[in-house]
Amino acid sequence: MSEVANTIEIRSIKKAFGSNTVLHDVSLAVEGGSVLALMGANGAGKSTLVKILSGVYSADEGAILINGNPVDVSTPQLAREAGIITVHQIINDGVVQDLNIAENLLLDKLCDGRFGTLISQKDLESQARPLADKIGLTLPLDTQVSELSQADRQLVAIARAISDKPKLLILDEPTSSLSDTESIKLFEAVKVMRSQGVAVVYISHRMSDIRTLADKIAALREGRIVGLFEPPLDYDAAVDSMLGHAVGEVSHKYRQGERTILELLDVRLKEQSQPFDLTLKSGEIVVLTGLLSSGCTSVVEGIFGMAKFSSGTIKLAGKEWTPSSPVHAIDSGIFMVQEDRGNNALIPAFSIEQNVSLPFLKQFSSFGFIDRKREKQQVEKAIQTTKVKYTDQEELMSTLSGGNQQKAMVARWMMESCHVLLLNEPFQGVDISSRRQIGELLRQTASDRVTIAVCTDVEEALEIADRIIVFNHNNLVGIHRIDQIHMPTLINQIAAAPDNQTDNKTNTEDVTDERYA
Repeated sequence: MSEVANTIEIRSIKKAFGSNTVLHDVSLAVEGGSVLALMGANGAGKSTLVKILSGVYSADEGAILINGNPVDVSTPQLAREAGIITVHQIINDGVVQDLNIAENLLLDKLCDGRFGTLISQKDLESQARPLADKIGLTLPLDTQVSELSQADRQLVAIARAISDKPKLLILDEPTSSLSDTESIKLFEAVKVMRSQGVAVVYISHRMSDIRTLADKIAALREGRIVGLFEPPLDYDAAVDSMLGHAVGEVSHKYRQGERTILELLDVRLKEQSQPFDLTLKSGEIVVLTGLLSSGCTSVVEGIFGMAKFSSGTIKLAGKEWTPSSPVHAIDSGIFMVQEDRGNNALIPAFSIEQNVSLPFLKQFSSFGFIDRKREKQQVEKAIQTTKVKYTDQEELMSTLSGGNQQKAMVARWMMESCHVLLLNEPFQGVDISSRRQIGELLRQTASDRVTIAVCTDVEEALEIADRIIVFNHNNLVGIHRIDQIHMPTLINQIAAAPDNQTDNKTNTEDVTDERYA
């Protein structure tokens, strides 16, 4: 550990928006060289606290101290100068997509003139490479960030944060878009920061992350610190404290599909991958799982008209069907809750109501005029069903916590009935309680449609699935009925190297008992 380990104190922070008090006298201490896991349900006040620490919001009362000295964090620039660096949950807040990786990693130096007036790309890359290496980022540094996957953008944002040598590093749901391999790289980087005396606040809903990294846990509920846990850490008690009640076991019975709605026949995701057949029926929830870039997202994007399969046929209600675009898919009764809601789904400057009703405005329109009363009623019904926490539908979407934004996006696509509901990482940034609320709602409303969800987190997959379908390197390698799961087989199929996969057409009889197909 470094000779000087910084101690950060959050002292009696209060924050209200109008009559709604979001933070009540929040006090915490984070010692340098340690990781404090901050747990809280969606709407508990985590995002507001992070924004105060990083200078986005000003606290109504209270102070931030570093090594006993008050620091001014009234603007993001002042917070950074004080040594408080945040990697936000919405990844695009931490990167500039029109710049390449090297430029992003050295952005602060470029902006403050430390490089002078002239610098070559070669010089940029030579200085950026050690920063990228710290977190295992091996991509060419001249790659445009707009061309990167969400996971790689996350790694760039984290590497940039580490380059600033922070006194306090705040990571807000940093693994929500990362594969297991990439998460391990992140964990190693956090451990390096800890060994150098950096104080780390780590916000996550993933207990596996917290078990791996946390030295202490703080539970935040309804704007108050309701539990502080030190070693030996009692993880169950921390979750109970966060939720305000004990978490019961989640179990559901396998539900066999009834009416065939969607068929994928002889489909190849990529030219070099193996073809597969898949039959999907009403009433069942099918979860696609695998590592990032395994092919799960390609399946749902192909069905939704965002991309094309390399080859194969889609049948919808028994008839051959080729989606030409997402609009065509929506008009055909195929809806999709997108991954990366900040970039692909919501409009922060629109109200909650406008965001939820956006794809269905024609349902409320007559001769070019929108029936606002009916729109309001339909939106209110939808967001109450998904238990979105809000004060007024006219509030901007940006005022909601990340988890409530996600619930609003689920509400959007449940306003109208559909044949197929696609959900790409529906629980991204959603706490345990909200995750179970969404899962329960999906199961309650699944009877007349096919529900297909992509969940790279196996724990999330187990919570809602009737069948789990495993993809690996764009090949379908396993189909599992939820009541007969064999976990070692499932995990092996997810992680197996491509050399271990068959070279023949994937048939459901090859990867599981034919009864599950």
